[in-house]
Amino acid sequence: MITKRASHDRGYADHGWLQSHHSFSFAGYFDPRYMGWGNLRVINEDVIAPGTGFGMHGHRDMEIVTYVLAGELAHRDSMGHVETIRAGEVQRMSAGRGVMHSEFNHGQQPTHLLQIWIEPNMRGIEPSYEQKTFSAPCKRARLWPIAVPAERAAALAGSDDAPVRIHADAALYAGLFDGAEAATHALAPGRLAYVHVVRGRIRVNGQPFARGDAALVADEAALTLSDGEQAEVLLFDVAR
Repeated sequence: MITKRASHDRGYADHGWLQSHHSFSFAGYFDPRYMGWGNLRVINEDVIAPGTGFGMHGHRDMEIVTYVLAGELAHRDSMGHVETIRAGEVQRMSAGRGVMHSEFNHGQQPTHLLQIWIEPNMRGIEPSYEQKTFSAPCKRARLWPIAVPAERAAALAGSDDAPVRIHADAALYAGLFDGAEAATHALAPGRLAYVHVVRGRIRVNGQPFARGDAALVADEAALTLSDGEQAEVLLFDVAR
């Protein structure tokens, strides 16, 4: 079964300096129908104005993945990391037993990103950080793993486009599709999937989806992404 969630049905918050669309209940947006999907808890699409950002704040026991679409984000945390995340890069922060961090747009243009939270399969771990660039060719016409469980990541280590490691029973794939390009993802029995269209248009098992739309997937053996129109897509394979 595939349930479509249209882009305009998401929660929305306008803070002036921050424009944020919420796929699931978050902060001042609450919808009991959308508290998460399996262990996927948050997908916020944020646009951060130049010269603004999030001051130092804390997280714990959450796997946080930041997927930058445009612009750049300056990150500083209590683990000692001082980094800049740019378009095409992915940051993974395991909050574990507790971490403080800040995120600012020091650039001249808005920063556009997706912030993703996944519930971990272990609590109280040592906080950790990872940041990687994923090239466009590795995502072209296929679903490339960009975040996978730590045990799977070890087996894929060694290449420039190896995924970041998360401490969760979940995997995140990214793909670019146009024209006749297509890819199929098999789902193990009992697994859920969530497809988020980042840009463009695409069909998921024949159903049309546009930018910002999402597919909540249960009890499907496989998903086929096809007929893309300059599409960029994220697919989550998650535990119930």
